[in-house]
Amino acid sequence: MPIHARPLTREAFAPFGDVIGLELSGGSSANQGTATRYDRIAQLTNSRPGAQPNLAVFRSVAKVLPFEVRLLERHPCSTQMFAPLACRRFLVVVCPDDARGEPDLSGLRAFVCGPGQGINYRPNVWHHPIIALDGPADFLMLAWEDGTALDCEERPLSTPLLVTSD
Repeated sequence: MPIHARPLTREAFAPFGDVIGLELSGGSSANQGTATRYDRIAQLTNSRPGAQPNLAVFRSVAKVLPFEVRLLERHPCSTQMFAPLACRRFLVVVCPDDARGEPDLSGLRAFVCGPGQGINYRPNVWHHPIIALDGPADFLMLAWEDGTALDCEERPLSTPLLVTSD
């Protein structure tokens, strides 16, 4: 059965991480009143003392829906944040663990992120790599890495799963 991608909301994405977006509240005045500052908009964590923050740019080629998910990945020890620099929409696919810590494909969910939205995956959350929609896109990515296998684990799927739009 295909998985229908839904619009990204904070509530729907909460089990997997944080939505970083324009729906902010409670900010404080900054820069002599020329800006509003919103602190701690995502829970950034790292459990490895030797891992260093890596702020990188991801340049993604555009894909279209329907899209076949062929693998999932996770970052066991670090959050991973994506904030769009130049992007209209992008696809986020997430999945909970099963009892063995492997992807529970029955719980796979897909979200379409709109302009002004970013995401922060919690450590150990299974997800598909970011997929740009509507054209190529650039993202800032932040994760803690040390060059070991714990930076990223991948699981190829035996059967691709189809993600469609509503």
